[in-house]
Amino acid sequence: MTMVSEPASFLQVRRAQPRAVRGSVSSSAVKSRVYVAMLAFACVYVAIAGRLVMLAQMEEATSGAFISAQDSVSASRPDLIDRNGEILATDIKTASLYAEPRRILDVDEALEGLVRVLPELDEGLVRRRLESGAGFVWLKREMTRKQAEDVHNLGLPGIGFLSENQRFYPGGPTAGHIVGSVNVDNQGLAGIEKYIDDSWLADLQSLGFTADRSMEPVRLSVDLRVQHVVRDELVKAMERYKAIAAAGIVLDAKTGEVVAMSSLPDYDPNDRSQALEKDRLNRATGGVFEMGSVFKTFTTAMALDSGSVSINDSFDATRPIRAAGRTITDFHGKNRILSVPEIFIYSSNIGTAKMMLATGIARQKEFLGRLHLTDRLKTELPENAAPLLPPKWNELAAMTISFGHGISVTPMQTAVAAAALVNGGTLLPPTFLPRSQDEVQSLGKQVVSPETSRMMRYLFRLNVLSGSGRRSDVPGYTVGGKTGTAEKIENGRYVSNKRRNSFLSAFPMDDPRYVVLVVIDEPKPERAGIGATAGLNAAPTTAAIIRRSAPMLGVMPRFGKGDEPIEISY
Repeated sequence: MTMVSEPASFLQVRRAQPRAVRGSVSSSAVKSRVYVAMLAFACVYVAIAGRLVMLAQMEEATSGAFISAQDSVSASRPDLIDRNGEILATDIKTASLYAEPRRILDVDEALEGLVRVLPELDEGLVRRRLESGAGFVWLKREMTRKQAEDVHNLGLPGIGFLSENQRFYPGGPTAGHIVGSVNVDNQGLAGIEKYIDDSWLADLQSLGFTADRSMEPVRLSVDLRVQHVVRDELVKAMERYKAIAAAGIVLDAKTGEVVAMSSLPDYDPNDRSQALEKDRLNRATGGVFEMGSVFKTFTTAMALDSGSVSINDSFDATRPIRAAGRTITDFHGKNRILSVPEIFIYSSNIGTAKMMLATGIARQKEFLGRLHLTDRLKTELPENAAPLLPPKWNELAAMTISFGHGISVTPMQTAVAAAALVNGGTLLPPTFLPRSQDEVQSLGKQVVSPETSRMMRYLFRLNVLSGSGRRSDVPGYTVGGKTGTAEKIENGRYVSNKRRNSFLSAFPMDDPRYVVLVVIDEPKPERAGIGATAGLNAAPTTAAIIRRSAPMLGVMPRFGKGDEPIEISY
C-alpha cells in the first residue's frame, strides 16, 4: 500500500502515511533487538563490576599482609648501655627481601635470578612461595648491602625490600649471657633483652608505639671494662688449666649490683644459632653445682651467728666421722684438735661437720633458707636455676651439706650469700640494673649480726694470708676468700680425677666493696707433679681479675706499714 500526499491548499499539508515495503523490519523486532543489546551491555557491566570487586578484595589482602610485615620489621628496641654509657646492644638498619607472588609475571625467571644472587636460598621453598598466589611472602631477612643491590639490579616485578631493624651487639660475646639475644623479628629471647620485653616493651610493640621510634636507653649495672677483664681471665684460665668451662662474677657487696658476669663457653648474640648449643648455657645463674668447700663459709657463719660456737672454740679432728655407713675425712688432715680459724683455713671437713652438729640440723636448714640458698634466686635474667636439695635432710645429709656436698646451687646464689656475710650482714637481692641507695635501704635484710660479719672478714683474710687462698693475694688490696675443690659426680658416684674448683673472695677486707667468685670446671694440673686444686688455679685467676679491675672500679691499692686494716687474731 502506497500513501500519497495530496495537499488541499497551499496552507494544508497532508501527513504522509508509512507505506508497507516488502522485506522491512517490524517495530516489535526492533524493540527485541534493543532489549537484547541492553542485556548484553548489562552483562558486560556486571562482569566488569564483579572483577573490580574481586581485584579490590585482592589488593586489600595484599595491603594487609604488607602492612603487618612492615610494622613487624620496623619495631625498634632501646639501646642497652653499661653503667658508664658504653653501648652493649643497639639497632641498625638492614634490608629484607620479600615477594608479592600475585604480581610476579614469570616465576621461573624470578627464581633463576634470585638463586643466582642468593645461592643459599632453598630453591624448592622459594618456588613454592612464588607460586603460592599469596599477597606477601618473605624470601630472605637481614641481607647485606651488596646482596640487596644485586637483587635490585635484577629488576624483577613483584620483588621488593623492606627496611628492617636488626639488633647489633658491638662487643660480640663479651656480655652475651647478660644482654641475651633477640629473634629475627627483634623480639627478646634471653637475657636482659627478654626481661625488657616481658616488663614493658612487648606491650608497646603490640600497640604499635615502637615503630621506628627512638627510645631511652636501658642502663645496666654492668661495667663493660670489668666484664672484658673477667671474660679474658677466664679464657686464659681455661687454656692454662685445660678446663672444659668456667664462670666468674663480680658483685657489688654494698648494693647487690652485678658488675660483671661471664660464663664460658659463651656465645656471640650476633649469631643466634650459637645460643642453641647446650654447652654454651649460662652457668653463672642457669647452672647448679656442688660448690664444695666454699660452702664451709656459710656453715662457719651459721655456727658463729647462732652463738653455739665461738671463734675461740676448738673441735677434735683427729679421727674421721662415721655416719650412716659413710666416712667423713679431711683432704689434707692435720689429725689433731683444730680451732675454728684452723678449721676454716685448713678446710677441715671433720671440724666443719662438728660445728654443724653443735648448731643443729633445723638451724642449718633455716640459716641456708635465710640466705636464699634453698630456693630459686630471682634476677632480671630469665635463666635462673632452682637449687637441688637432698631428698632427706637427715644427719648425714646435714654433715655433707656443711662442707658443700649434697646440695647444688648456682654460682650467683653463692656470691650473693657471701656478700651478706662480709658487708655487715645485709642480704641484698642481686640486680643487673643500677640501684639507688634508697632501694638498697628498702631491700636489704639483716641475716647475720655485724659481729658475725666482722669475724667472717677476719677468716677470709686469714685464709689468704695463711691458708689455701695464698695465690689470690694482690698487694695493696687485702683480698680475702675461701677455696673449694669439689669432686664431680658421674653415674651417681664421685670421681676423684674430675673436679669443679672455685674461689669465693672479697676485697678490700677492711670494708669489702666487691665479691669475686671464680669457678673452673675440670681443670688439669698446670704441669706434671703438681695438683689441680682451687688454690692452684681458681685463686690465681681471681687475683688476676682483682689486679686488673680494681683500679677501674675506683679501688686504689694501699701500701705501707700499718695499712693492714683487719684484726690479726681473735
